[in-house]
Amino acid sequence: MKISITLLTLFLGIQIALAQKLKTVAYKDGEQKLLGMVTSNAGKKLPGVLILPAWKGIDNEAKNAALELQKQGYIAFIADIYGEGNIPAGNENAARLANTYKKDFALYQKRISLALEELKKAGANVDKIAVIGYCFGGTGALEAARGNLPVVGVVSIHGGLYKDTERPNNPITTKVLIEHPANDRSVPQLHYDAFVKEMNDSKADWQIITYANTTHTFTNPEAPDYNEVMAKRAWNHTLMFLKEILK
Repeated sequence: MKISITLLTLFLGIQIALAQKLKTVAYKDGEQKLLGMVTSNAGKKLPGVLILPAWKGIDNEAKNAALELQKQGYIAFIADIYGEGNIPAGNENAARLANTYKKDFALYQKRISLALEELKKAGANVDKIAVIGYCFGGTGALEAARGNLPVVGVVSIHGGLYKDTERPNNPITTKVLIEHPANDRSVPQLHYDAFVKEMNDSKADWQIITYANTTHTFTNPEAPDYNEVMAKRAWNHTLMFLKEILK
């Protein structure tokens, strides 16, 4: 137990230190102030990756992903979906707030679009931009594809796959990668099957990679269901996909 606590403390300390290399960027949706974060290579003409965080807002997993992407030669921007003053304190509040955006998908797509504009302002090549998202952010990555936002690919990492059955399955031109935990209780088989049908109906370029022995937040070192082996594989698959579409 002492070793585990020490390792977690070390991990959190590293994350805090690394996060200091990210710059906070203020932008707005009307009167709502948004506070995103961008990597220190902003201003260079490079491919860009927009990161959509999980349901509690910008967290260590999103920050670490941004810094790792910078090492790979990408400008990364972490979107603020909720806005200043709206960060949920616990799981119940996070679920309620996230569901608001899942239902009002147009608002979610708008907040993603605003973050994409900030990524472009940071120097990202407008023809070489992708979106990756975790959990709630994974749903957002799919909304970027469904909304045909100007990105060449999206990665949904243990994201929700559900879309209201009243919404039509329109053509999707964005390449789609789903990184799916095999034992994710938040994605029932009905939603999974409907998503596959949606992708086929939309004639999308899509792929699902399923990771054995994993539950929902398997990529997050701070989560109880973290699976180090599968998390590393998922990240390597993300990098391979980004290299294919952005370089």
